[in-house]
Amino acid sequence: MASTRRFTPTSEWEDARQRLGLAGERLALAYLTACGWAVEAHRFRLGRHDVDLVIRRGSLVAFVEVKTRRSDAFGSPLEAVSVRKQRHIAKAAALWILRHGRPGDVYRFDLVGVQLQRGGEPVIDHVEDAWRPEASVVR
Repeated sequence: MASTRRFTPTSEWEDARQRLGLAGERLALAYLTACGWAVEAHRFRLGRHDVDLVIRRGSLVAFVEVKTRRSDAFGSPLEAVSVRKQRHIAKAAALWILRHGRPGDVYRFDLVGVQLQRGGEPVIDHVEDAWRPEASVVR
């Protein structure tokens, strides 16, 4: 018998890390759209792997990993993306390209770090072209 996943509204999420991540993604979405980017996808999935955001400006498409932290006790949010995670993002990005890519599109991988400071405004750091995947993964 095939297993089915039950839809759980975000308001019912119990894991504080998931709620923190979603809050960071929403802040990143607001920041990037204010900077002129159009959102093509949010949480595009390939099995267990996903791309947090796919954004576009003209023919430039960026696959964005968003990392959110409450403090820098364990390093900056931007230090949290391992090579393994980069590979997983690249695989999901390759599927997005197959399904939604357009001739002439140019692709890159960006990072957005969101630092939530107690009682203060969030600090958002956008690193463009943060890494390059193996050539065989993304065309």
